[in-house]
Amino acid sequence: MTDGFDLRALLAERGGERYGLHARYLNPQLPRMLHTIGFDKVYERAAGAHFWDAEGNDHLDMLAGFGVMGLGRHHPVVRKALHDVLDADLPDLTRFDCPPLPGLLAERLLAHSPHLDRVFFGNSGTEAVETALKFARYATGRPRVVYCDHAFHGLTTGALSVNGEQGFRAGFDPLLPDTPIALGDLDALERELRRGDVAAFVVEPIQGKGVHEAPPGFLGAAQELLRRHGALLIADEVQTGLGRTGDFYAYQHEDGVEPDLVCVAKALSGGYVPVGATLGKEWIFKKVYSSMDRVLVHSASFGSNAQAMAAGLAVLSVMESEGTVAHVRRVGGLLKGRLEELVPRYELLHAVRGRGLMIGIEFGRPSSLGLRGRWTMLQTARKGLFAQMVVVPLLQRHRILTQVSGDHLEVIKLIPPLVVDEADVDRFVTAFTAVMEDAHGGGGLLWDFGKTLVKQAVAQR
Repeated sequence: MTDGFDLRALLAERGGERYGLHARYLNPQLPRMLHTIGFDKVYERAAGAHFWDAEGNDHLDMLAGFGVMGLGRHHPVVRKALHDVLDADLPDLTRFDCPPLPGLLAERLLAHSPHLDRVFFGNSGTEAVETALKFARYATGRPRVVYCDHAFHGLTTGALSVNGEQGFRAGFDPLLPDTPIALGDLDALERELRRGDVAAFVVEPIQGKGVHEAPPGFLGAAQELLRRHGALLIADEVQTGLGRTGDFYAYQHEDGVEPDLVCVAKALSGGYVPVGATLGKEWIFKKVYSSMDRVLVHSASFGSNAQAMAAGLAVLSVMESEGTVAHVRRVGGLLKGRLEELVPRYELLHAVRGRGLMIGIEFGRPSSLGLRGRWTMLQTARKGLFAQMVVVPLLQRHRILTQVSGDHLEVIKLIPPLVVDEADVDRFVTAFTAVMEDAHGGGGLLWDFGKTLVKQAVAQR
């Protein structure tokens, strides 16, 4: 039976109202921002690393929904798994049984996670971090967590307390009494540990903001300090995990690193059903769940739901059968290498860094007088405008979606679906080279758009 609801008909009838609906009922600044920078596109369908607009034009996705679309959009194996789990009519979320899918996903995920023993499933990356923070505090009996400047661990209150970007924290005080250090500063970490109240150190092996990698040897040395002082190492792999950096986890690039807790999410969803996971050592879970009285001391209403578990199982199956990690290592190396070759050619291009398919392209002050004047104009108005100047023509002229790596940063971050291939790499590098040629030409549409951004930045002060 049906009550007459027809989703396709609803979208056909009212899909054209999308920007108006957002402006009226949701975050009003989102459509305003998209209109301002010319990103107010209408996309109709997607597959893999590509999507198509209303005119049928193909776009290359170098953003992957902020890393969610690890296998691209609508991977057939993940899609079939979701059809199958819906058609199975499972008695999901009874709360008082032990369904097989969460156990099967935990087993498969832990097979890629040496030295970790148990999993808690939630609904997002920030919830995975919240779980790790709670477990670390309870397991150690200590209140404080150390984190890194410029870290991003989520936006709920606990995760925000270990978020190193002031722009996200401002106005939401008071937060938890956690403490920042610079990424790589072992002396600062040891000073905090000596105070005796630190439960854990939470770190992204490669920071999403700016794409900064932990210095060689830092994670191992930090782990040694933490163990000496009875504190835990939490690896936030929400964005870097599941093959993104050319290993299953980014912390695995450094031999001997064995985090006590690991947070994953994003790509585990297959791009369909939100899911987050906190993996940890046996003793931590047994301490948190120490008796039947504490069986629900930490839980999530939608955690371990059948659709999310099915998506996660399908994602891991595809990664294993298609050799995703090795593919990322090869294609990511090709992309980074070709971009690094451009650095000596363009004075506005200062560095290319990252691992696998998580790459940062950093721009900086040019040496020639003419370009230096234009650069200074942008920097005076607002730092980060040049990177935005590059992002816009990549989309508008070359139909490639990218992102600026953070507010007030002259860095573009590339986090494409892990299924991009050599043709996609060639397309991006060709387009990026064309934009760099225009930027170094001293005039044209790129710098005209820069003047528009300057006017807007000044008006917002």
